[in-house]
Amino acid sequence: MATIKNSVFVAFLFFIFTCSCKQKQQADLIVHHALVYTVNYAFDTAQAFAVKDGKIIAIGKNDSILNAFQSDSMFDAKGKAVYPGFIDAHAHFVEYGQELFTADLFDTKSFDEALERLKAFAASHPDEKWILGRGWDQNKWPGKAYPSNQKLNELFPNKPVYISRVDGHAAIANQKALDMAGIKAGQTLTGGEIEIKNGKLTGLLIDNAKDLVSDKIPSLSSADYEKRLMAAQRNCFAVGLTTINDCGLSYRDVDAIDSLQKAGKLDMRLYVMLSDNKENFDRYLPKGPYKTDRLFVKGFKFYADGALGSRGACLLQPYTDKPGWYGFLLSSKSHYDSMAAILAKSNFQMCTHAIGDSGNRQILNTYAQVLKGKNDKRWRIEHAQVINQNDFDLFGKFSIIPSVQPTHATSDMYWAVERLGNERLKGAYAYKQLLQQNGWMPLGTDFPVEDISPFKTFLASVFRRDAKGFPQNGFQPENALSRQETIKGMTIWAAKADFLENEIGSLEPGKKADFIILDQDLMRVAEPDVLKTKVIATYSGGKKEYSN
Repeated sequence: MATIKNSVFVAFLFFIFTCSCKQKQQADLIVHHALVYTVNYAFDTAQAFAVKDGKIIAIGKNDSILNAFQSDSMFDAKGKAVYPGFIDAHAHFVEYGQELFTADLFDTKSFDEALERLKAFAASHPDEKWILGRGWDQNKWPGKAYPSNQKLNELFPNKPVYISRVDGHAAIANQKALDMAGIKAGQTLTGGEIEIKNGKLTGLLIDNAKDLVSDKIPSLSSADYEKRLMAAQRNCFAVGLTTINDCGLSYRDVDAIDSLQKAGKLDMRLYVMLSDNKENFDRYLPKGPYKTDRLFVKGFKFYADGALGSRGACLLQPYTDKPGWYGFLLSSKSHYDSMAAILAKSNFQMCTHAIGDSGNRQILNTYAQVLKGKNDKRWRIEHAQVINQNDFDLFGKFSIIPSVQPTHATSDMYWAVERLGNERLKGAYAYKQLLQQNGWMPLGTDFPVEDISPFKTFLASVFRRDAKGFPQNGFQPENALSRQETIKGMTIWAAKADFLENEIGSLEPGKKADFIILDQDLMRVAEPDVLKTKVIATYSGGKKEYSN
């Protein structure tokens, strides 16, 4: 009898064990029957994955995931491509949100067209204290010359007007705005230019001169600030962006963003570079980087020079289309050197905007003095746009990371040769040559300077062509990146540039479930169809943020 009882007990245990083995683990979300680009080290593909508590807990073939997990939320991708959420390694999220509520001057074909848009904006926003706009580019206008503010003064004699160039490195202000800022003819400053013709102010302000007027623009209320950031977030999720590097914020912006995120209103992940000013240094240097689930403050953003389009980029030899003019640095050499020495002893990145070959050489040499050789500081040069051939190897020798924006090449290609000449142009927008220095490189857009679309980044990076399909054979095609390199630059390499590669940037167990589902596969789509790609859904931390 005892033997029979023992046998029954053993059989019962076996039954329980068998049932428990077949019991499926509960997941919050399962995505299946997809073409999943993991963007792991081997760039493997998978078919399905399971998400729990905002993170990927398993990834593999359909059968293995569906047999092991169950969920009340199942997504049948029907063979569509799934990628890690795109990361924009260089953008201006807060600024973009603010400019969604100003006059849109992008792609105007003349100053007169810009004026018409300003008039329409002013008529539809009669209560605005200032008339603000951005996006004009004199290189797209007849004669390619800067306008004066004469017509602005005539149209708006009693209300201040401030309109920024597409790159944000030049602006035109009307006389009312100049008067409010106390700007006088003959006034000079370091790292900027106040244009004067025939002894009179024209309203053109370049680089640091812009701040004289922009500092007078009233601050937004907290409600208006939130409204603008939420609008920016909607647009970014709609194009598949789940993490954005915001390059150059104040600690006040960080505090506001942190509050919105903790209140559950702002879901966008943000890597923040603080602006180069004493208030930010005093606030953050003593306590070090700040990190939450969706916010990482770890960099300081500096400016070596201005932009090529406004001839503020600092060149080793004069501009081809402006003899005797070299551009200028925006701060003294001693400032860059002293801050590099301070930051080298901290856990902050030094991230410096550098466009011209002289500006890049200055920052490369500044970094080299304190980095001294190979390292894992991941100090960055933002844009790295024009590099002298003798300086490329400094990126690899000192582990300096070029952070580039492919659409800058396809925007500037129409006039860059006029600024630089053919020989110097060979070292400009040289992304393949830059990638070879460290073997990895983050990609971004610099929006709102460029469009926020990652698909335009992909097109410009892989095919070196713009949205118009120009040029037919690509602009300097020898510096095109491969499809795989481009996807990595928009995901895992961008995450690595932020010290976040163990959390985001690829679809692997333990990482945050930031992913997008596309209606076309970027690894296979034909060049003419790249910009037709649509985002079906965007998830951040396993939460659906957008669906089409």
